[in-house]
Amino acid sequence: MRTSRAVAARTFLSRPQPLLIGGRFTAAAAGRTFTTIDPSTGEALAEVAHAGPEDVEAAVAAARAALDGAWGRLPAAERGRLLTRLADLVEEHAGELAELESLDAGKPISRTRTLDVPAAAAQFRYFGGWPTKIEGETIPVAVPDTLCHTRKEPVGVCAQIVPWNFPLLMASWKLGTALAAGCTVVLKPAQQTPLSTLRLAELIMEAGFPDGTVNVLTGDGRTGAALVDHPGIDKIAFTGSTAVGREIGAKAGARFQRVTLELGGKSPTIVLPDADLDAAIAGAAEGIFFNTGQACNAASRLYAHRDVFEEVVEGVRERARTARVGPALDPATEYGPLVSAEQYRRVRGHLLDGIAEGATLRAGEVPPADPEGGYFVRPALFTDVTADMRICRREIFGPVLVAAPFDTVDEAVELANDTEYGLAAGVWTRSLGAAHAVAARLKAGSVYLNTWAPGDPAAPFGGLKASGVGREMGRAGLDAYLEPKTVWTSLAP
Repeated sequence: MRTSRAVAARTFLSRPQPLLIGGRFTAAAAGRTFTTIDPSTGEALAEVAHAGPEDVEAAVAAARAALDGAWGRLPAAERGRLLTRLADLVEEHAGELAELESLDAGKPISRTRTLDVPAAAAQFRYFGGWPTKIEGETIPVAVPDTLCHTRKEPVGVCAQIVPWNFPLLMASWKLGTALAAGCTVVLKPAQQTPLSTLRLAELIMEAGFPDGTVNVLTGDGRTGAALVDHPGIDKIAFTGSTAVGREIGAKAGARFQRVTLELGGKSPTIVLPDADLDAAIAGAAEGIFFNTGQACNAASRLYAHRDVFEEVVEGVRERARTARVGPALDPATEYGPLVSAEQYRRVRGHLLDGIAEGATLRAGEVPPADPEGGYFVRPALFTDVTADMRICRREIFGPVLVAAPFDTVDEAVELANDTEYGLAAGVWTRSLGAAHAVAARLKAGSVYLNTWAPGDPAAPFGGLKASGVGREMGRAGLDAYLEPKTVWTSLAP
């Protein structure tokens, strides 16, 4: 199985990677390409088409034609069948997709096999059951001899912009809801990690989706900006940095476009003194070091009661010290490299900031300015931090944890909420009552009690404050792609 999987991935990588526009795989109109890099080695992986304004124009036109044509006329049950067929194909090609995801994003193969690819298939399978369940309602109105009912219709042509930290999974989050609702899509993967999405594009066409239903444009930030600025886009769904999200939200607001923004986080986890400390230590470590800290809901701030603070810190420190950091395709690797040289420099800068501000680096080290080979940074842990330090306030997006003690629950909640973000938060305690009481006071879109970041396609995900607008997944995610239309009918003779 390993050999066939590797051969399939290498065969895919050996050819230039095109755009998908209107059911055709094509080079960029201007002929431009870019190179994607293996973060485990710093070496080139593949040449990828670089979409420009002409390609954006063509993709939006193709999506509009499909919405007004074959896809728009397709019965709901057939939409569901195609999504289910896509889930089957993702599962059939799971090994190849996992290999591509690990090579392109630096994600450990043990994780892409067991998490990213199966979770992507689950998204398509779950939303494959939704098209036949989208219903309006009959409303009893006071107007005599009148029937009032609602229809739920697709928003229209959607621009979907996917981040580099979970490329395949985030693509499935966005595509599943949009396609179940009956929308058409122009999807842009991140410049750093386009490969698994391009392979997914091939599977979409193999599944039998009508031409133009899904279009895939690869490129840089200018490609994404051209897509966001296109007047033919009815809805924008963006996952990425808060800074870019603010720009997109401002543009969408000026044009009254529908928008969903899933942005950054600086998520706290609170350990109460009665917690199962072994579980809390394991959860706190995995919450921040998972995916090398490159997760919007990473548990990047740890607050433990003063009575157990040192025990918790020492436990997390030991897990950081013994973590197996290595190349993505090594089955023994727990945490892979950062995604790019740019991200490596960014995280290194935050580590230097923490030391300069007077925090104590209890685990990890500042990596060299110029990495040899891959972009590896060991898990790091700071103590002696204060809430005004940059490492406590800025989203680092790397395996860097800051930890501080607290004396009262009120203090813990105040510390946890003292951030511009509001994506996730966690509580560790043996008391069910205390867990829910604290959860009710935390300002976050998701709260994890005695766990960190489980997920399911049926459960909505999103944030408050600078962590975004709207929700992905679940019924709430589906509703973001539907517009209710109210229909009034006179029944008078």
